[in-house]
Amino acid sequence: MAMDKLTGRVRAAVQKYDLIDEGDKIAVGVSGGKDSLFLLCALAELSHYYPKHYTVTAVTADPCFGGVPGDYSQIQRLCDSLSVPYIIRKTDLGPLIFEERKEENPCSLCARMRRGILHNLCLELGLNKLALGHHFDDAVQTFFMNLFYGGKIGCFSPKTFLSRKQITVIRPLVFCEEREIKGAARRLDLPVVKSACPADGVTARKDTEELVKKLEKDFPHLRQKVLGAMQRAGLDGW
Repeated sequence: MAMDKLTGRVRAAVQKYDLIDEGDKIAVGVSGGKDSLFLLCALAELSHYYPKHYTVTAVTADPCFGGVPGDYSQIQRLCDSLSVPYIIRKTDLGPLIFEERKEENPCSLCARMRRGILHNLCLELGLNKLALGHHFDDAVQTFFMNLFYGGKIGCFSPKTFLSRKQITVIRPLVFCEEREIKGAARRLDLPVVKSACPADGVTARKDTEELVKKLEKDFPHLRQKVLGAMQRAGLDGW
C-alpha cells in the first residue's frame, strides 16, 4: 500500500475518534519497533497539512535490558531528518523485571511500567498527549486475549483520558494493518531497533496472533468482523 494511502488511514482514525486538537503537544512513544517508527513518520507528515496545528516529540523509555543502554542513534538521525525533538529516558526496567523480580510473565508488567514512565515524561516535558503504536491487529488480538486470558469482553481504547495525570493517550494506527505497516517500514527504510528483551517473540500476544491466523482460514475476514463488532457495540470507546 502506498504511503499516502496508509497515512490517509491514520488521518481517518484521527478524525473518527477526534484524536488531535488545536495546539496539541503530542509525544510519540518510540520503542524502536516498526509500528512506533511508522507512527512517528505519519504524525510528523500529517502535522504539515492537518487543519489543526500540533507538534510532535519522540520519546523513548529505554528498558536497558541486561543493564545495557539501547543504541538509538539511527532513530536520532531519523528524528533529525523529520525536525522532531527526541528524548530518551534510561530506566532500570530490564534488570528489575528479569534479574531482581524474575517475572514469569513479564510483558504486562513491563508494558504498564514503561507507560507509567512515558506518562511522567510527558508531564515533565509539558506534552498533553501520548501517541502509541497499537494497530488494527493489536486491537483484534487484545480483544481475544481479554476473552481467553481474562474472561472479559474488552479492548484498549483509541482515545483515553488519564484524569490522574491529565494526559490523553491516543492510538492513531488502529485502522492500519500490521502487514501494511511492515511494508511501509521496509519501503521507508525505517531504522528498526531489534528488541533485546529476553521474552521477545515468546508471549501470549504472539500465541494469540497465531490463533487468529488459524481461525481466519475457517472464518474469512474475521479480524474486520471483530473490529466492526466492537465499533457497532461502542465497546471501550470504539
